[in-house]
Amino acid sequence: MTDRTLPPGLHRDTLALRTAIDRSQYGENSEALYLTSGFVQADAETSARRFAGTEEGFTYSRTSNPTVASFEQRLAALEGTEAAIAASSGMGAILMMCMGLLRAGDHVICSRSVFGSTLNLFAKEFAKFGVETTFVSQTDVAQWRAALRPTTKLLFAETPTNPLTEVCDIRALADLAHGAGALLAVDNCFCSPALQRPVEFGADLIIHSGTKYLDGQGRVMAGAICGPRKLIVDVFGPVVRTAGMVLSPFNAWVVLKGMETLGIRMEAQSARALAVAQWLEGHPMVARVHYPGLPSHPQHALAMRQQSGQGGAVVSFDVRGNDPVTARKNAFHVIDSTRVVSIATNLGDTKTIITHPGTTSHGRLSEEQRQAAGIGQGLIRLAVGLDHIEDIKADLLRGLDTLA
Repeated sequence: MTDRTLPPGLHRDTLALRTAIDRSQYGENSEALYLTSGFVQADAETSARRFAGTEEGFTYSRTSNPTVASFEQRLAALEGTEAAIAASSGMGAILMMCMGLLRAGDHVICSRSVFGSTLNLFAKEFAKFGVETTFVSQTDVAQWRAALRPTTKLLFAETPTNPLTEVCDIRALADLAHGAGALLAVDNCFCSPALQRPVEFGADLIIHSGTKYLDGQGRVMAGAICGPRKLIVDVFGPVVRTAGMVLSPFNAWVVLKGMETLGIRMEAQSARALAVAQWLEGHPMVARVHYPGLPSHPQHALAMRQQSGQGGAVVSFDVRGNDPVTARKNAFHVIDSTRVVSIATNLGDTKTIITHPGTTSHGRLSEEQRQAAGIGQGLIRLAVGLDHIEDIKADLLRGLDTLA
């Protein structure tokens, strides 16, 4: 978004403001929103070249759009990758990746602690097409190694995981994948590039749900894959053109503007989350707190190395209960007693959100899958926003202090 070439070595905060396509002839300082499905061509020969891909230029918004291109360029700059390609949602991005990389007979290794819809996509939907997936412990590298096969094409992890905030060793998994001739894809939704750049630890592909922290205010759906230009252009580009999981220009523009405040939001929300997590650890009705910023977290040291010394903005905690029925009843009581935080399933919003993963994000999983993922009925996920810390604490106390 400049008439001059940006100098190398700019900080991510600056890239989040400045990276975009060139200004139009009108010289706008804020990126333009191009709400158009098609683009007029100078003549038939130009049109033919552009549709053939031998000349750069916009033709149809299912293929490319200036606003979407700005979003892609900015996200790639923040992640430190050669390129990025947008999708209509985070799950759409994972679908695009799988459609581009996998075929019948291929094998995937995936953390068993990932988001519920991701689990179902690999375990059910792609199994229909002959792609087999082995689910392993997020944190046990030996299990990932033991699961490798000659047909393994992809290792997939999110770090930290949703909702237990388990952290995987990105470098160790990248080395395993590359040694087996496979790729490592990392879902970076919880940290965003403001806190973590998986490519710096060897990851090949980075997945984003722009719906979360990239937008930051819970307004639109968006997704993306970041990675090498050859994969983005030659492998995933044709999938988008054919299958149509495209990001709308308006949604791209909203997320593009949201990324301008990503750094300061993540810093502020991470600080609030740490304070809430520390406080929750001292409450007698809380059995356990899951937060990478706490020294009690099993992967605390690893998280601090990978996540720029910050724990992120998601805190999960187990309320006490002698059995699953009681634990669920107590969790519902805490959630239903709130008056300030929002009861919703999204995260990454400036408004603090509370949810019960066992009946929402992981509600469609079997009980066996939930247990394998460590999702108990007493688990509550808190996506800490920009509400004042004392107001968040007081809201949680309405339920915690009135548990029988």
